[in-house]
Amino acid sequence: MQSFTPDPTRTTDLRRALGQFGTGVALITAQTDTGPLGMTANSFSSVSLDPPLVLWSAAQSSKRHDPFTNASAFCIHVLSADQTELAMHFAAQGHDFAPYPFDAGPNGAPTLHGCLATFHCDTYAVHKAGDHSIILGQITSAATQPDERDGLLFKRGGFGRFTPAS
Repeated sequence: MQSFTPDPTRTTDLRRALGQFGTGVALITAQTDTGPLGMTANSFSSVSLDPPLVLWSAAQSSKRHDPFTNASAFCIHVLSADQTELAMHFAAQGHDFAPYPFDAGPNGAPTLHGCLATFHCDTYAVHKAGDHSIILGQITSAATQPDERDGLLFKRGGFGRFTPAS
């Protein structure tokens, strides 16, 4: 195992080390002053059951950072393994919803069709953390699909799916 001390000159090494941890892939949406906005994230996590809180984080350098940190509500969509194209689309840009049908959710955030689960959240708190902001949401409504599709995962810079150990 190669050891190193993280610093601004070792970001590639740090990204490679962090990439060893596989994560699920989520799409976050919000209704903003300029219309619907989406962003792909792999930083989604459960925080608390009482009250029901989740978090995700947005890079402060992103053009979508301020609209999301200023939004009063948002929706987190858990993506399935067959939704890689959707994840890539919203990773590149966030205003083009034309190829993807959606409805306004109970808090007004765009709710895309066919995702494994959705969590409609009111923004609970936003905390600056290094070069990102941690966005906490209180879940006000949640839904799941009745099917057993695999979730979309991200590891070592690529998308994939979970394979159970034998």
